[in-house]
Amino acid sequence: MYASSQATLITTGMLPFLLLASAALTAPVSIALLALYRRAVLRSMASPGVSEDPPAPGSSPPSQAPPVALKLTMVDANTLSQAPAGAAISHSLVMASLVYGAAGLLYAVTLGGAWMIQTRADGFVLTRFLWLLSCYAWPTALGIGLLVAVNLRQRLLVACTYFIMLFAVALYAVLRNDALSFGQVATFWMLTNAPATALLLAFLHRRVRAVGPLVLAFMVVVVTGSQIALAVVGSSEAGMRTAVTTGAAIGLGGQATFFATMLLGALLAAVGGWFGLKWLGHRHLARRSSDQALTLDAMWLLFGMVQSVTLAFAGWAWIFTGLVAFAVYKAVSTFGFRAAGLQRAPPHPPSLLLLRVFALGTRSGQLFDVLAKRWLRAGDISMIAGPDLATTTVEPHEFLDFVGGQLSRQFVRDADDLEHRLQARARGPDPDGRYRVNEFFCHANTWQLAMRRLAATADAVLMDLRSFCAANQGCQYELQQLIDIVPLERVRFLIDESTDKAFLEHTLLDLWNRAASDSPNRENAAPRACIVDVGKRVDTIMQPLLGLLAPPHAPPASPSERATGGYSELDSQR
Repeated sequence: MYASSQATLITTGMLPFLLLASAALTAPVSIALLALYRRAVLRSMASPGVSEDPPAPGSSPPSQAPPVALKLTMVDANTLSQAPAGAAISHSLVMASLVYGAAGLLYAVTLGGAWMIQTRADGFVLTRFLWLLSCYAWPTALGIGLLVAVNLRQRLLVACTYFIMLFAVALYAVLRNDALSFGQVATFWMLTNAPATALLLAFLHRRVRAVGPLVLAFMVVVVTGSQIALAVVGSSEAGMRTAVTTGAAIGLGGQATFFATMLLGALLAAVGGWFGLKWLGHRHLARRSSDQALTLDAMWLLFGMVQSVTLAFAGWAWIFTGLVAFAVYKAVSTFGFRAAGLQRAPPHPPSLLLLRVFALGTRSGQLFDVLAKRWLRAGDISMIAGPDLATTTVEPHEFLDFVGGQLSRQFVRDADDLEHRLQARARGPDPDGRYRVNEFFCHANTWQLAMRRLAATADAVLMDLRSFCAANQGCQYELQQLIDIVPLERVRFLIDESTDKAFLEHTLLDLWNRAASDSPNRENAAPRACIVDVGKRVDTIMQPLLGLLAPPHAPPASPSERATGGYSELDSQR
């Protein structure tokens, strides 16, 4: 009986401590590691590769300016056709939401069923079971929000839908039970969900979410190892005597020996944790999981471990209920994705090349969030690594290469290495139906070669020109290459109030006059550069972007358009 009480005390006291300590360490450790990672990426980007960038292949210098003037046209959702990719994105999101919804429901049934078994003396009470399901469904609402919401309004919509359902169940329960109050049901919900929700913020913040799940898993192992070491040493008088004697032999006092024991346990656990992370990295590289699935799995596992703590007061074995509920969630989601066929790719999934002004900083991250939740449901994204998104788009295997001192093998060395990477890039969807970001790390003398090859193979190009000005020489080079290589109907230029529009107009028209003689755009009888002004809401770009995958029906030139092909009179006043 005493042993059982001790075990219950440990599971209800030690486990919350381990989770709290691990989550508290996750944010600062992730921030520090990502800062070092970003610095290492920038240092390698500035260094030269193995060989110099060869001249642009397949481009002939212009003999004369194109015979037709380039039109610069502001476009929006009303001027572009609905692309087939829009239906593909909606289907993938709906199916993924249904799969996660079903997995989350059975996760809640597992935990709710455990509660009902503990209180079986009262018999099966439908109202209680519905309330338990509603409480344990909170991670499902969070998961759906992470899956589909791209702005605050959509996140609030998901949250409000859940809380309306929760209030309806709570109202039904209070009306059916005179001894129950709204304060009691609110307290139960807070005890069930608030701790895990607070811990969730430790690895889902924008600054650390790319590696947060990996770091959290590692920190749980390390902190657990430190506590196990203390428990093993303190479990017997002989163990404590040995620790004190060993510490004294190397000049450590009692307090120092205590911390040394914790450190030794943490280091031994870290070795096992590192191999576990390597396994996750290989699994990700083998396309058996996606970065989003890894984040959602970490979320459900965290909730399962925290929510099962209160069950352990009825006996220490109940602490494993959370692991069982997570296993149920994982089995249902895995089977659901297979049944939904989300891993089956269409014959030619579209590939998007994302170019941008590197100085955008967090604004690049906001745009990437939109693309990651929408475009990656239809096709992959290729991009050249830059300081703006270095810590946002990092893949698990890339991060582990950095930690292992092997980041250099991620960088494009020369033309042959680039071709190998182009052939090896991930094009099909992961098991959850989400495509991948193919990030190309380039040295100072290989990024232009990579940019040209990526532009030549892309089905669509989005160039983020917010904050574009005369200082952005690299972007001017990319603009020239797009005009020379890519049909402009497959390109969208993104601007806002921070863009120097007059300079952009002058640059595009000047580069058009210097278009290569074999540019595909010279054959266009009405060449147009389509520019999307998103203002302050980057989530509005998806419909114009999807129009890239269908021939745009541009309106005929109006008399108000300037002869040079610039903006319309209305657009020029923006």
